[in-house]
Amino acid sequence: EVERKKPGRPKARKRFQFSKR
Repeated sequence: EVERKKPGRPKARKRFQFSKR
């Protein structure tokens, strides 16, 4: 969800993966 809200943010992508695990 965070990745879709901020697709232009590499930090949000890493946080999203960490939260999923």
